[in-house]
Amino acid sequence: MPDPPPTAQSERFTVRATSDSHFAWLRTRLALERTMMAWLRTAVSLIGFGFAIVQFFEHLGQIPGARPAYEPHAAMYLGLALISCGVLSLLVSIWQYVWTARYLNEGSFSAIAGLGGRLHSPVLGIAVLLVGIGLFAFWAVLLRLM
Repeated sequence: MPDPPPTAQSERFTVRATSDSHFAWLRTRLALERTMMAWLRTAVSLIGFGFAIVQFFEHLGQIPGARPAYEPHAAMYLGLALISCGVLSLLVSIWQYVWTARYLNEGSFSAIAGLGGRLHSPVLGIAVLLVGIGLFAFWAVLLRLM
């Protein structure tokens, strides 16, 4: 029997609780985890590179015979900007992850998810921890600037 035509009150599509739809849901959920890990790698690179630039140019100025920088605080501003971009990308990725995971666990997908609406994932905890580390690095560089 063909599916009834969608109405204004129905969802976009019909979700059937079959093994193939459950495995498709699992592949989608794992793709979400991989996407979040890619965000984490990018954010860690931005935060680490920003902090490294600040440290490198700070120690470069202490080398005997090195000329003083034309703009001595430019490296710190660049480092702060990179650290800020890393923290901001983490916050955006956390928002995207929670929104998408909630979408995949609720509504018509709850029948094939089999998780009972839980969002627990180690990757989310690591992201929150990295936000704290990024904020610490930002304030460490900023307070050293002042």
